[in-house]
Amino acid sequence: MKAREDARGARSEGPRKLGLCVLCGLPAAGKSTLARALSHRLRQERGWAVGVVAYDDVMPDAFFEEANPLPSQWKLLRQELLKYLENFLLAVINGCQMSAPPNRAEAMWEDFITSLKDQDLVSSAAPEAPSHYLLTKTAVSRPLFLILDDNFYYQSMRYEVYQLARKYSLGFCQVFLDCSLETCLQRNGRRPQPLPAETIHLMGSKIERPNPEKNAWEHNSLTLQSPACSSEASLKLTDLLLTALENPLKFVEDNVEQKETDRIICSTNILHQVDQTLRRAVSQTMKEAKDEQLLPYKLKLLAEELNKLKAKFLEDLRQGNKKYLCFRETIDLSDVISFFHYEKDNIVQKYFSKQH
Repeated sequence: MKAREDARGARSEGPRKLGLCVLCGLPAAGKSTLARALSHRLRQERGWAVGVVAYDDVMPDAFFEEANPLPSQWKLLRQELLKYLENFLLAVINGCQMSAPPNRAEAMWEDFITSLKDQDLVSSAAPEAPSHYLLTKTAVSRPLFLILDDNFYYQSMRYEVYQLARKYSLGFCQVFLDCSLETCLQRNGRRPQPLPAETIHLMGSKIERPNPEKNAWEHNSLTLQSPACSSEASLKLTDLLLTALENPLKFVEDNVEQKETDRIICSTNILHQVDQTLRRAVSQTMKEAKDEQLLPYKLKLLAEELNKLKAKFLEDLRQGNKKYLCFRETIDLSDVISFFHYEKDNIVQKYFSKQH
C-alpha cells in the first residue's frame, strides 16, 4: 500500500527522470568494478536510485557451461532479459506493481528479481501473490538509472537497448571501458572461474566500439581507459549521465511501409554479402576434404549437404527469418556466419568421423 501511495505521488510531480546506461567492453576490462563504484557514488552524491543489471549474474549458468553455445541461443537470452527490463520500466513509468511475465524462463526471472530486491527497487507484494512485486519508495521517488553491465561487443546488441530507451522516451548513454587484450587476459586468468582465453581473443577481434561519427544514435557515448578510477573520469561519467537524463530520447512512431522498404533493401545487400561468404566457406571446406583424401562418393555427398545448407540459410534470410534480424540497424552478419559455420562443422564432422 505504501509503495502504491509513493508511486502515485511520484506521478503527480511530473515525468520521471529515467535512464539506461550501456556499459560495454571486453571480459575482465573492469566493467563490474566500475558499475559498483558508479552505483554507490550516484546514490551517495546524487541521491539517485540505481539498478545494476549484470548479465553474467542473471543469465542461466547452464548456458555458460556449454562448450559451444549457439549464437542464436545467446540472442534469445538477451532478448528475454530485455523483456524483463521493459516489464520493470513499465511499472516505474505507470507507478504500479510489477507482474511476472507469462512464458518466462523461471530461473532467469528469479535471478533478475533477486537483483532488483538486493538493490532496494522492488519487494514481494504478498505471500498470496508470489508473482507480483511492489516498487519500493527508492524506485518511485528519485531519478532512476539502470546500468546494464555486459560485453555488448556488437553494435546491434547496444542498439536493442537504445530502441527500448526510445520506445519509452528514456535517457540513453554508453560507456566503453577500453582495456588492452593482454591486460584482460591476465585479469581473467586470476579469476576463480576464468573464461577460455580463446573466447576473449575472439571477442577482441569482433568488438565494435561506439562510433558516434558513424551512428547518430551513439552520440551520447564515452570511452574510458581501464581502470576508470580518476576524478576526471568520475566527472566525465557524471556529465554523461546528467546529459542523458536531461535529454530523453523522442519516441518515433513505427512507419510500417518504410520499415518494409528498408527490409527489402537490407535483404538484397545482405543476401549478396552472405551468399559470397558462404560460397567461399563451402569452397574452402571442399578443398580441405580433398586434401584429407575423402573418398569421391563421400565428396559428392558432402558437397550436396553443404550446398543444401547454404541454400537454406539464404532462403531463411530472404524470408526474413527471425533468427536473423534483417533491418539495417540490427542485422548482425557475424551471427549468421557463425551459425552457418557451426552447422557446417557438424556436417563435416560426420564425414571425417566415418573416414577414420
